[in-house]
Amino acid sequence: MTRLRSAQWYEGQDRNAYHHRAWTRRGLPDDAFTGRPQIAIADTASDLTPCNAHLTEVAASVRDGVHQAGGIPLHMPVMSLGETQMRPTAMLWRNLAAMATEEMLRANPIDGVVLLGGCDKTIPALLMAAASVDLPAVVVPGGPMLTGYFRGAPLGCGTAVWRMSEEVRAGTLSEEEYARSESAMVRSRGHCNTMGTASTMALVSEALGMVVPGVAGTPAPDSRLLQAAHGTGRLAVEMVTADRRPRTFLSKASFHNAIVTLAAIGGSTNAVVHLLAIAGRLGIDLTLDDFDRVSAQVPVLVDLLPAGRFLMDDFHRAGGLRAVLREVRDLLDPTALTVTGKPLVDCIGQAPLWDEEVIHTRASPLLTAGGIAVLRGSLAPDGALIKPAAASEHLLHHRGRAVVFDSIEDFHARIDDPHLDVDSGSVLVLRGCGPKGYPGMPEVANMPLPRKLLDQSVRDMVRVCDGRMSGTAYGTVILHVAPEAAAGGPLAVVRTGDFISLDTQARRIDLDVPAAELARRSPVKAHFASPARGWERLYIDHVQQADTGADLDFLLGASGSHVARDPH
Repeated sequence: MTRLRSAQWYEGQDRNAYHHRAWTRRGLPDDAFTGRPQIAIADTASDLTPCNAHLTEVAASVRDGVHQAGGIPLHMPVMSLGETQMRPTAMLWRNLAAMATEEMLRANPIDGVVLLGGCDKTIPALLMAAASVDLPAVVVPGGPMLTGYFRGAPLGCGTAVWRMSEEVRAGTLSEEEYARSESAMVRSRGHCNTMGTASTMALVSEALGMVVPGVAGTPAPDSRLLQAAHGTGRLAVEMVTADRRPRTFLSKASFHNAIVTLAAIGGSTNAVVHLLAIAGRLGIDLTLDDFDRVSAQVPVLVDLLPAGRFLMDDFHRAGGLRAVLREVRDLLDPTALTVTGKPLVDCIGQAPLWDEEVIHTRASPLLTAGGIAVLRGSLAPDGALIKPAAASEHLLHHRGRAVVFDSIEDFHARIDDPHLDVDSGSVLVLRGCGPKGYPGMPEVANMPLPRKLLDQSVRDMVRVCDGRMSGTAYGTVILHVAPEAAAGGPLAVVRTGDFISLDTQARRIDLDVPAAELARRSPVKAHFASPARGWERLYIDHVQQADTGADLDFLLGASGSHVARDPH
């Protein structure tokens, strides 16, 4: 093993080394600073991130594993982003969390890191940081919650609230019953139990190679998660000894496998913007075209809400990710490695499939294709996404009249107006919700339907937005439209009454207005009040568009782990 990075802080008898050892010692043995890897446990536990609140217990198991392998574990709380709590949107701070974590990893005397995440933005932010600082790193996902039940039926955390809130608006569910469901929704510790963004990013991270194979998807209350955390702590020490850093095993092939997995599990569209951002930190040329090309070859095998019927503890019971990967083994790139140093394909094993209703076989897929499709056209020159598996089949090819909303506030003010000129064939357009325009690209693209159409039993419409949608949501939604309206994209010149054409099979989304007419129109100004200071100002000035990952332009690439100067 080469000289440990932490030795730059602890070796020698000068005043700086004395200070570093003395302030950290606090009961550690004398040999703690001589040849023993210093492993940070980057913990996103927070009471304000309810999905991650249990991670301190997981961190204790990681600590035991690091100790057993001869390393020195160091608990390091890092910035935590609670999807359900933060205003205006947790996505506004994903890049800040990544930047802060990167800087803390670089600034401190550590040789490797175990990354503990769960809620939607925490694992992406941690992976972006790890890619940029390039120290030996491995992820332990916090795991999904157990299924809750209401009136004898399972509740998909997140998904059920979208459905029930629409039923309340339609008058088919009482306010009292809706309120009663609240205490049944979240049954245990852990993140959403649907195939939302949290579950998707945990599984995709394993396929990427950043999680010990077989761990992602383990329910948060399952004692096997603690066992896996212990083993991951041991592995982190081994990774330091082997100098196994992200850049030594993550490659374009790794992202290919992540995209195959994303399609096969019917995962969240949010994974696209996160994987693009992670690839940008690694300098890997990943584009929306890669997602469309790879996904088109992959069947959807997993029958989970929001696009299916089951939930994450069913998925784990049925065989989990390795059972899925076994079914699509021939579509995986065999050269892609994992944190273990072995190829992903060598870690699948026999992977028995125990329930073919939850995880379908390749011979009998849920859908022959339909994970995520990339649309382009006059309305989205740089691309937009649709999740066909969560859409209504009859709307995947559609032409309708636009009903335009200039902001989410404008939408809420008018959507239930009985005089709103809208019908079931209309296309709802919401702009001003992209990375710059909101700012932060919120999960508002899956717009609630007009009340008067709900009263007519309409339950889906084509919706177009430059924002995102929750991974737990569903519907015929075209989202991540790039460029966004606030960046001068075509969405800024759409007017109510214009016709929009969607052809999912042809991968097109077009504004049916003559080019000369569009050239005469003045783009609608963004509605947000531009902040004079702070993170929002920095974010708006430097955030990129969704088609490249919505990272900050000055954070692309990496700075490594070297720190040039000592404290003085």
